[in-house]
Amino acid sequence: MDTKAATKALGALSQESRLEAFRLLVKYGNDGLPAGEIARQLGIPHNTMSSHLSILVNAGLVTSMRDGRSVIYRVEFGGTRDLLSFLMEDCCQGRPEICAPVLDTVLPACCP
Repeated sequence: MDTKAATKALGALSQESRLEAFRLLVKYGNDGLPAGEIARQLGIPHNTMSSHLSILVNAGLVTSMRDGRSVIYRVEFGGTRDLLSFLMEDCCQGRPEICAPVLDTVLPACCP
């Protein structure tokens, strides 16, 4: 991940409703949630939530997939891991292997 992509991802997370949606999707993992359920759980109007989810998708932090009449949103664990890796790549005086356990704890292998 480069600085431009990291800035885009961090910008997407810098708004309260988007951060809450992202965290909710992390909680649901690979199962994800329909857009309407995300809006309901967060108490955000559907059209507003749709805009927020679009920004998260565009930032590479969330994916969407149509399932019948619903759109299911899931965290993009690869993009999330890339962002966290970018933030920590220069940690510990150039020894990123020291920080690798942090990434494994936050995003374990079960969540590709």
